[in-house]
Amino acid sequence: MPLQIALIGAGGRMGRAITAAAKESDVIIAASLARGDDLAAGIRQSDVIIDFSSHTISAEVVTLASALNKPLVMGTTGHGADEKKHLLALAAGLPVVWSGNYSVGVNLLFALTRRAASVLGSDYDAEVVEMHHRFKKDAPSGTAARLLEIILEERALTAEALRHGRKGITGERTPTEVGIHALRGGDVVGEHTVMFAALGERVELTHKASDRGIFARGSLRAAQWLVGREPGVYDMQDVLGLR
Repeated sequence: MPLQIALIGAGGRMGRAITAAAKESDVIIAASLARGDDLAAGIRQSDVIIDFSSHTISAEVVTLASALNKPLVMGTTGHGADEKKHLLALAAGLPVVWSGNYSVGVNLLFALTRRAASVLGSDYDAEVVEMHHRFKKDAPSGTAARLLEIILEERALTAEALRHGRKGITGERTPTEVGIHALRGGDVVGEHTVMFAALGERVELTHKASDRGIFARGSLRAAQWLVGREPGVYDMQDVLGLR
């Protein structure tokens, strides 16, 4: 029997893309849900939940997933650090895939960024630039946030090292700071560039998305992979075997 999915945020851009991708896959959207719908009823008739709604209802989604013992693919972004910590505590005991980006190419970018940050020392200044469409509500993007986490982890830095844009007389760039710049405009689906710049050379890693279908197909792949897994928090690196 095809995998039955409860899709939360079905009316949004990603929700529509997932619905379209499901028609070309061996899964069924058993419940298309939006804010105000009976989420519990829709979740009950599913095998797995995919959530691309709003961070404002994430706690409700995770609580219901836990109560009804349904695996969860979380694609919603915009959570603060404390909020995410709280949600992960609510999800304890569930198999969850939580990723800022479900593209196969972007997850390869994550792996390459980790390798580059490990090989290139502090004399290579790290900067992340992302661009998205004018309608995106949060910044930086979930993908950019993960790229920054990877760089900070590899360089043993804390979030205090992050510099969100620069203005005025900032002084010389310090060896430990990591820059992040968020651009918004037009209908850009998503572009991310990680730069490691030293005296005499620069390494750039770039991913450009032109179709939301890549994220939709990745989230469906994650849902299929997740069913039957042991409880725990996974990401697309696990789904794709990139660990």
